[in-house]
Amino acid sequence: GSCNFVRTSRGGLITFHGPGQLVCYPVLNLGCFRKSVRWYVCELERTVIKTCAQFGIEASTSPDTGVWAGDNKICAIGIHCGRYITSHGLALNCNTDMSWFDNIVPCGIMGKGVTSLSRELGRDVPTEEAVPKLLEAFTEQFNCTLIYN
Repeated sequence: GSCNFVRTSRGGLITFHGPGQLVCYPVLNLGCFRKSVRWYVCELERTVIKTCAQFGIEASTSPDTGVWAGDNKICAIGIHCGRYITSHGLALNCNTDMSWFDNIVPCGIMGKGVTSLSRELGRDVPTEEAVPKLLEAFTEQFNCTLIYN
């Protein structure tokens, strides 16, 4: 496949978005929650940890942003915030072709690997299976109600 590099306003170094990733870009007014970008990133991390737990995967945070299963990153997080309005967000590896990551050093962190829900569970986990679990975890973590149009 072909690979395009695009400069964006999100935080963090190089990342990858592609098939098999659940990409979630919430647009929130942090003024309605807490006016803290660090708080928001931590809440996103907790949301993903809850999502992984629903799959029986023990995930955690580390000094490096994102969510990890052991020493392997399962979810990248990079956000932008202007006037307390958030953009960008998270990318949870579901059944991503992991060979894409051979081309980059994810988020500029050396010596760490990447993983996915599928790799951790030893079975195919499509994004469709992860979406309702992520949305449920999000509504719990942010204490909100999702309205579907």
